[in-house]
Amino acid sequence: MSEQQAQFWTPREAMPQPKRQTNRTLIRSVSNSQHEILNWIQLLYCPGGFDLDCTYRIGGLYRNGVVTPRWKMDIAPRTRDTIPADVTALPFKSGSLKAIIFDPPFFAAGSTKSNLRMKYGGFKTMDALWDMYRLSLQEIYRVLRIGGVLVFKCQDSVYGRKQYLVHADIIKYAQSINFYAQDLFVSLASHVAIAWNHGRQVHARKFHCYFIVFEKKRRFIKTLD
Repeated sequence: MSEQQAQFWTPREAMPQPKRQTNRTLIRSVSNSQHEILNWIQLLYCPGGFDLDCTYRIGGLYRNGVVTPRWKMDIAPRTRDTIPADVTALPFKSGSLKAIIFDPPFFAAGSTKSNLRMKYGGFKTMDALWDMYRLSLQEIYRVLRIGGVLVFKCQDSVYGRKQYLVHADIIKYAQSINFYAQDLFVSLASHVAIAWNHGRQVHARKFHCYFIVFEKKRRFIKTLD
């Protein structure tokens, strides 16, 4: 991408009407509604809304008062106003965005014909999924300005009868490239999709996902190991 093309994607200064936090607003770390969590995140960390949703799909996150993003992108657009783009190669100048939300596929399904994988998106192996996470975090770090916010929606998973604490791995890697894990919210689900061949369990079925709020820092933030 040329510098001239990148310049086209530099954000304008005009911002949506910001949300205002009041004394009656109690922001909790857990909710049964992902929209409630996103409203809280926008109140606390990005009151003008998100500059970019790089995995927009059909925009299911933007209901019940959640401010829609300035730019909607997806590698396989499903709405007319979504721009085709790969999150590992975003068409923005370095340090040009204030707030990004990233809601990638969260599991590896093995078979290319898996119904869950076809419906929700996914990768064949956990290694392939993690490679995408790692490259995406690097690219998002590049386009965010110092102090910019990334909201990463993720979920732990079980693959090949092995437990993957994905949220912990994401936080660990993000910190290694100078993201600071500023907050973490847990969204509880009343029901989840179950594979048709569901059999004997070896781990608890996941009924929750995470919204991790990262801030781009210039230097590494020391944490407890």
